[in-house]
Amino acid sequence: MLHYPPVNYIEPVFRPPSEANSLILQVTNGCSWNNCTFCEMYTDPQKKFRPKPQDEILKEIQACAASLGAVRRVFLADGDAMALSFARLKTILLAIKEYLPSVSRVSSYCLPRNLKKKSVEELAELQALGLELLYVGAESGNDHILSKIDKGETYNTTVDALHKIKAAGIKSSVMIINGMGGANFSEQHAIDSARLVNETQPEYLATLVLFFRQGEEHFRKEFGDDFVMSSQMQLIQEMELFLSHLELEKTIFRSDHASNYLVLKGVLGRDKPKLLSMIQRALSQDSSVFLRADSLRGL
Repeated sequence: MLHYPPVNYIEPVFRPPSEANSLILQVTNGCSWNNCTFCEMYTDPQKKFRPKPQDEILKEIQACAASLGAVRRVFLADGDAMALSFARLKTILLAIKEYLPSVSRVSSYCLPRNLKKKSVEELAELQALGLELLYVGAESGNDHILSKIDKGETYNTTVDALHKIKAAGIKSSVMIINGMGGANFSEQHAIDSARLVNETQPEYLATLVLFFRQGEEHFRKEFGDDFVMSSQMQLIQEMELFLSHLELEKTIFRSDHASNYLVLKGVLGRDKPKLLSMIQRALSQDSSVFLRADSLRGL
């Protein structure tokens, strides 16, 4: 029998694909930045950013303990849990450890800006309390593109945050958006994004494809007339360039999000030749390589 968690969710709630079986605790609503021109996740009026009251979070953790039994993983939602102070995060993690002792991993999305006021020592303390993984949406390693999409971050601020995460002993999962610069900035986007990943050596790397559920008009207006949406083949060519420039020691790579045309999985750099071969077969229109139809793509 399926048991739904006794948590007061403000919908929609988003989480990484790898957190499908995790208990989702919504400790904040929406995103404190929420200016990225490509993002449609928190545009609904009810998704205006606010932290959930701490006493409500603690009561929900206790209720989950009473009704769910053993919980293995917890994801702190929404898009910006790390916007909470060190003290509030510590209290939440202590409550999870007390009431949900079977939890082996707590994770969260993380904006680089939200680590500026948190020291490595504080992050290491959070890691010791169970915060094992942070998902960082880098989107691109190219500063021109980051400015165009109003990310509010630069190559350096993202790198600094990822270095701080690693120094604290927390694992990171970095996301790059295939097609983020469109056809005109594809080469710069691919090469600079690979440079960012090479410099930070995250434990996990994921890519998804630029996708507009509500249409691209708003994004095009904000980005400028020099944005040209990449075609399917251009996106795959960009992925080939990106992967060819990656020099990773041991990073789990996933390009299997619902927005992707070509599903790729492996460990980099071990599987780099195999993945590049698969891309080349797709570019040659080898019928044995599955490409997801547009009707099957989504967020």
